[in-house]
Amino acid sequence: MMKNFIRSVMLLAPLASYSVFADNYGTAEEAKALLEKVVTSLKTDESATIDKINKGEGGFKDRDLYPFCVKADGSLTAHPVFHPNLDERNLKAERDIMGKAFGEEMIKNAKEGQISKVTYMWPRPGETKPVQKTAFITKVGDHVCGVGYYKK
Repeated sequence: MMKNFIRSVMLLAPLASYSVFADNYGTAEEAKALLEKVVTSLKTDESATIDKINKGEGGFKDRDLYPFCVKADGSLTAHPVFHPNLDERNLKAERDIMGKAFGEEMIKNAKEGQISKVTYMWPRPGETKPVQKTAFITKVGDHVCGVGYYKK
């Protein structure tokens, strides 16, 4: 009986670890839904939304998914990973490992009422190795906001 139990555990272990691994990363659909939540929330209460994003609260941070917002000049107004050093970051100055000026592209392509995509190389939160990331971007009032998901 013990042999059967051990055999079952050994057969199921790879599936269990895959399931845990797969659930650690957000999907494109979840990233887009989170951006839509940001848009709705900003329109309702801008100040509270920015505060919640910076703190990663209120459902504004989920695994490796998180929103960010900047002004047209590139100054970061909301970002749970870089907070509290928001004043030190400027999205227009950001380039990925390949030299792509993805911040400028995001600001340039953001349009009110439309969602566009920008793909670039960026490390997951807590990691240093860049991987492909695609961010959904839109403009909400005087903010350019996005939520990106990482390639698995």
